[in-house]
Amino acid sequence: MIMEGQGKFIILFIFMLTMIMAMVNPLKAETFELFSPDKRVKVEIKIGADITYSIYFDDKILLAPSPVSMTIQDGTKLGKNVRLNNVKRRTVQEKIYPVIKEKRAEINDDFEEITINFRGNYGLIFRAYNDGVAYRFFSGYRTQIVVNAEESLFCFPEDWEVWFPVVESFHSSYERQYQKLKLSAIGSKRMAYLPVLVDNPNGPKIIITESDLIDYPGMYLIGSDDGEPKLQAIFPPYPLEEEQVKDRTLRVTKGAPYIARTNGNREFPWRVIGLARKDGDLIESDLVYRLARPNQLKDTSWIKPGKVAWDWWNSLNVFGVDFRSGINTETYLYYIDFASKYGIEYVILDEGWSDPADLFKINPNLDIEKILKAAKEKKVGLILWCVWLTLDRQLKPALDLFAKWGVAGIKVDFMDRDDQKVVNFYEKIALEAAARKLIVDFHGAFKPTGLRRTYPNILTREGVLGLEYSKWSDRVTPEHDLLIPFIRMYAGPMDYTPGAMLNADQKHFRPVFDLPMSQGTRCHQLAMYVVYESPLQMLCDSPSHYLREPECLEFLSVVPTVWDETRVLDAKVGDWVVVARKHGDDWYLGAMTDWEPREFEIKLDFLGDGEYEAIIYEDGVNANRYASDFRLSKRIVRASDNLKIKMAAGGGLAARFRRRS
Repeated sequence: MIMEGQGKFIILFIFMLTMIMAMVNPLKAETFELFSPDKRVKVEIKIGADITYSIYFDDKILLAPSPVSMTIQDGTKLGKNVRLNNVKRRTVQEKIYPVIKEKRAEINDDFEEITINFRGNYGLIFRAYNDGVAYRFFSGYRTQIVVNAEESLFCFPEDWEVWFPVVESFHSSYERQYQKLKLSAIGSKRMAYLPVLVDNPNGPKIIITESDLIDYPGMYLIGSDDGEPKLQAIFPPYPLEEEQVKDRTLRVTKGAPYIARTNGNREFPWRVIGLARKDGDLIESDLVYRLARPNQLKDTSWIKPGKVAWDWWNSLNVFGVDFRSGINTETYLYYIDFASKYGIEYVILDEGWSDPADLFKINPNLDIEKILKAAKEKKVGLILWCVWLTLDRQLKPALDLFAKWGVAGIKVDFMDRDDQKVVNFYEKIALEAAARKLIVDFHGAFKPTGLRRTYPNILTREGVLGLEYSKWSDRVTPEHDLLIPFIRMYAGPMDYTPGAMLNADQKHFRPVFDLPMSQGTRCHQLAMYVVYESPLQMLCDSPSHYLREPECLEFLSVVPTVWDETRVLDAKVGDWVVVARKHGDDWYLGAMTDWEPREFEIKLDFLGDGEYEAIIYEDGVNANRYASDFRLSKRIVRASDNLKIKMAAGGGLAARFRRRS
């Protein structure tokens, strides 16, 4: 029996112990679950001293508890020692009708969302989609804030492999090959730009990138030195001092001890964890686009996608003419005539039309008024190449002049960074160009992050190891060609610049700057116009070469650059792909393989009712020896038919299915 004095002592002891425990651990951990619309993806968010989240697919863990936080100017850590205010949930089932139809004319935007508000005027939003998960911070401060750092870890349950495009610094044009590394072997000294693709052999592949990147630096990833299978975010510091490199770009020589100085009342970029249940889902997904903020332009009627006759890759090397080819009036008139005759919407005047350091100093070999007049009369849009530093310095008067000339757009080059300053440059150019009804193509660029949805006049961008590298290296291989549609293109359109008419197998390829060739077959190149997404798609080779290949030119003159529907019929990352895309009543098909010859038989059940004329470009019987060899055939097909695909090493197939009336 407990005596009265003992009872009081025990009560007092329990009270004191409770108080001590409360002081040691004042926060009661809470767990919130969020499910995708189909209930197969689950996000588990734990709120305690730290904030962590985990991702499951069919109850199997894909991402182990991974902490998130943000450190602002006074050392305050948003996401540490948090106190919960409230939680809100919502279910969204909407449709997006994109101004520029990259993959499809109608996008289903279905997700479950949880918004978690914390004391201190900030919070987190998580979304669960059938094809991925995304989260972002938001804050509600009245004044500007400085972001010192953002913690974003991706902790994996197993030591999987990852396709990792390693870079040595934040000065990057996003033009690297992908290395396949074990997560534990990356270490903190290796850094990669986004997207990166994690190869989970037992479930969905996991791709990491970001969306709605505005007024904030781009995210990179490094490994860990502790041998754990995890990736962690790292960001370029805000540039304090820069030095100019020739007339091309600015290199940061001194960075700030912070990554961003920004509005305190804002939403921060989405951290995107895409899930691909099968490899083809990486090509079909438009998650980055869905997460971007909606169109901000009132009038978009003037924005026209299309193909471009490009001068630089082929070194303006036209032949069979009675004038000296080069950067001169006669050559550009030839390009304009070619584009007009074959329905190619645009011609680029690339490097050399003006002094790279002065857009008002026009090459004396060009009669610009004559070129402008010819383009206008023949309804061919002109796109003018600019060094970003020069354009930034001469921005408004230069764009005013371009608008007065009636040119269609600008190609802006050599930014080669994505710190906050340069990220803001992209938005500035989009706005200033749109005000003058100019389309934009960014080169020397970082990966897309959805800005093209916000400003649809941004039709495409580079940010890819593209065909131009064939002019001076052997790095653009068919295997590389079969990695980029699954990894880089997940982020958005890529200006790879296909269309080479001089083609070579592995044995005979060599880089020739002024007379370049591609690795792989002719049909490998033709298939890119269906497989690769770019609303502003280049024809990289000389018009003279295309004119000598009328059968190929027939395909190139009609293949669209935007699509009403996209279906991946068969695919394996880095090895092969078979894609069908619809435009109007017609379907197009593109198939590509790496250096391994392959055969497929696919169903044509994606076709609608009735009959279609199939116009098929396939590798010729000697394509393994002479890579430009191809065979053109035509036949009548129905949705009930099958199509046999036989591809040579580095080969491909391209087809158009034209509905018969």
